[in-house]
Amino acid sequence: MPAKGKVDRRKFLKTAAGGAAGTAAAASAIAAPAIAQGAPQIDWRLVSSFPKSLDTIFGAAEVFAKALGEMTEGRFRIRVFAPTEIVPGLSAADAVSNGSVEACHTASYYYWGKDPTFSLATTVPFGFNCRMQNAWMYEGGGIALMNEFFHGFNLHGLPGGNTGAQMGGWYRKQINTPEDMRGLKIRIGGLAGAVMARLGAVPQQIAGGEIYPALEKGTIDATEWVGPYDDEKLGFSKVARYYYYPGWWEGQAMLNFFFNLEKWNDLPKHYQAAVYSASALANTTMMARYDIQNPAALKRLVIGGAEPRPFSEAVLDACFAASNAVFDEISAQNAMFKKVYDAMKEIRGNDYLWFQFSEQTYDTYMMIQQRKGLV
Repeated sequence: MPAKGKVDRRKFLKTAAGGAAGTAAAASAIAAPAIAQGAPQIDWRLVSSFPKSLDTIFGAAEVFAKALGEMTEGRFRIRVFAPTEIVPGLSAADAVSNGSVEACHTASYYYWGKDPTFSLATTVPFGFNCRMQNAWMYEGGGIALMNEFFHGFNLHGLPGGNTGAQMGGWYRKQINTPEDMRGLKIRIGGLAGAVMARLGAVPQQIAGGEIYPALEKGTIDATEWVGPYDDEKLGFSKVARYYYYPGWWEGQAMLNFFFNLEKWNDLPKHYQAAVYSASALANTTMMARYDIQNPAALKRLVIGGAEPRPFSEAVLDACFAASNAVFDEISAQNAMFKKVYDAMKEIRGNDYLWFQFSEQTYDTYMMIQQRKGLV
């Protein structure tokens, strides 16, 4: 018999074993339904603003949906729809906001007419490059700051891909000085259109499928689109041979996933984490695909007669000044725009300081070697 105050080890182990068995049995009875409740079967519809023919952009939504399904063992399924299959492409965010669909893949700056702050989650003239945009979004508070704004429209947003720095578009005539912008009828929208108008150009809002005939007939003098891989598909080089660069209004262009805010808030936390991870994969995959596809497309365009030309420093200086004037005007009237843009400017200044010591120096040297034919 054990001394008073001591535990009978054999009795304890026997009792504990019986208790553990009972607890395990109870747990097994609870575990299955508890897990099922924690990982419900969810089926959402996602509408894209981009046609399937633009496979790199449209494909980002497919990458997202596939990854999300795999991470949840098929319990969270998202079906991707092209424009007009449910709603027009430029109505995608509206459809999510009003609950017609649960999600969309779009460019937030398409909705800048509702509020210019929408532009900041995609791009602004003379804004970030792709790495800076990612730095701001993922580590600089950009996702939270933009969602502070998006939630007012019943939307929750996450990064959804990037084109990188775009080309400056196709022109039927040469653009050598800022004066050559005056009277120029160019297909361009958003804040870039407001900047162009300040320089005397005439911005036009034209849907993608209507650009080529407008350029061919001379209804417009120029158009911007994306970059070599996508531009080649639309055949612009056949009717406007001057291919200017860089697209100063899109030093990068981030696409966006939007989710109905109420639906987002109803998701289990681990499903929200899976959505975040799947969108991040789509974001990096799109940029990687463009970096593989654009070089070969540019070579084909040049062989076909396109003439790449840089905007002169005088043109860029005029556009830079006009852009800052537009931002100052908007900031004076829109507190949220000012709050977000001021946060972006701080990161832009710091990163361009750092890149002068790292990326720019290294890239410049390697580009010289490429021109020598050594790489």
